[in-house]
This record gives sequence, structure tokens and C-alpha cells, in this order.
Amino acid sequence: MATRIGLVGLGRMGRAIQARLKDSGFDVIGWDRDAVAMKAAAGNGMEVAAHPRAVADGSDGTVISIITEDSGVKTIFRGADGFLSGDVRGKLFIEMSTLQPMTGRELAPLVTAAGARLIDSPVLGTIPSVRDGKLFALVGGKGEDLDAARSVLEKLTRKITHMGPNGSGYAMKLAVNLGLAAFIQATAESLALGEREGLSLHQMLDVLGEAPTANGWFAAKKSLLAGEPADITLDLKTLRKDIMSAVAAGAAGGTGMPLSSGVLATLSAAVAQGWGDKDIGELAKFFREHMGQKFS
Repeated sequence: MATRIGLVGLGRMGRAIQARLKDSGFDVIGWDRDAVAMKAAAGNGMEVAAHPRAVADGSDGTVISIITEDSGVKTIFRGADGFLSGDVRGKLFIEMSTLQPMTGRELAPLVTAAGARLIDSPVLGTIPSVRDGKLFALVGGKGEDLDAARSVLEKLTRKITHMGPNGSGYAMKLAVNLGLAAFIQATAESLALGEREGLSLHQMLDVLGEAPTANGWFAAKKSLLAGEPADITLDLKTLRKDIMSAVAAGAAGGTGMPLSSGVLATLSAAVAQGWGDKDIGELAKFFREHMGQKFS
């Protein structure tokens, strides 16, 4: 009989994880507040649960969660029908959302007191990375708990790095996303400046693709930056949430983050203008269209 994994969070990444686990020989029992997402996952063989507690109850020991933000994760653990409202003794929770480090440090002792274990394991990678089992897991928590999670994580990842105690995985993921957001902002400003000076978009993209700053993200998004349609890998409102989390963590720890605050202003403007559901690569187009001074 196949091991049954619990899964809470059936957005784009969550559904891809469910499919990958199924293809790897696991059964999955899952829940999401979005009934449409649950129906889609059920159509791919997932057993539907009524709430997070039922997911934990129905799992054989391992429960993965991957949702959008800190308050939601706290609710799925501590809410009326959350994980910790039931008997979770012996369960292992793999929390894969992108959160503030303090959230991991807050939840860990609560889970331990309930007789269970918790690691934070946000990941680097997109939907194709999930499908191919090539995510990069950034893990915070006890080493022995990571060892217990490897049999599941290794089906999803190409690499697993233990960053330190609970919260460390989240800290590393925010640090990565800060660099990504800063690069996207710099690219947006570069293209806006060049366009104002009469350069064509295709000229600039060809040069930037071979510049010292060229990287894998730029190569993957070059066609999108040129205006061609592409699948969404990460949307602007989610990146905005991540940078808000990074700025909040910096403020709590006394780290000045002036560049990040500036990037956050652009992301917030894009979300306010209705661009929140667009791919992060669309920030460059938004910047050119909405963030420049118009001369008569």
C-alpha cells in the first residue's frame, strides 16, 4: 500500500507537488480553501479532506503545506480546524511556504509541544522544476527531522541544504527573493531608460542577455520581456508579499533595507494598478508604462 502524504495548499505549486508525489508512488490527501483548486487536484487522484486537521489525521505521518502568507499558515496550524486541533503525535510537518523567519520560530515550539516535528523547507524553482523533481530545498529545523523528511523531499528536489534552526530556511528564501526582485527592478529601469533614449526593446534585450549581469532568470524571461506570451511562474502580488516579509524581518532585526523598500514601492504600485496576477517579468513593462514622467 502506498504511503499517504498530507498536503495543504493547492495553488500552482501545490497542484504540481501533488502530481509529482502521485507520479512518485505516494497517495495524497489534501485541502485548500479554494474549492476549484481542490476539484482540480481531486481529478488527478487526490483524496479531498474537509479541513487541515483532517489532512493531518488522514496522512500516514508526513504533512506538507505550501500557501501564500504567514497569517494563513498560522491559521492552518492553530485555527479551530487546524493541524494542532487534533492528535498530531508522531507527525512530521514540512512547511514549504515563503514566510518570515519569526513565523517558523513561533510555530516550532507549539508543534513540538503537541508531540510532532516541524521543518521549514521553502524551495527555489518553478512549476517545471517541480515536475522534474529539481527544486532546491532550503531547510530550517533539527537535523534529525530533516533526515526523516528526506524520503519525501528527495522526490521533489535536486538539492537539499540544511540552513540551521527553524526559521533559517525562510530567511534564506527571502534573501534569494530580495536579490531577484532587485534585479527585476534594475532591468525595468534599464529598459525604461534605454527606451526614452531611443533604443529598441529587442536591441537592449540582446545586449543585456550578454552583459556581465546576465543570468538564468533573464534568459528564461527574455521572450516575456520582449512581449511574447508565457506561463506565469511567480506573480507580482506574491513577490510583493515576499519583499514585504523581508522588509519586516529586516526591521525586526535592525537591518536597514533602503533598496528593498524602493523595490517594494514599485511592486505595490503594480499591484494597485491591477497587475498583481501577472508574472514578475511583467514588472518591466509596467514600469515603462506607468512609472515614467510624461513630457508634453
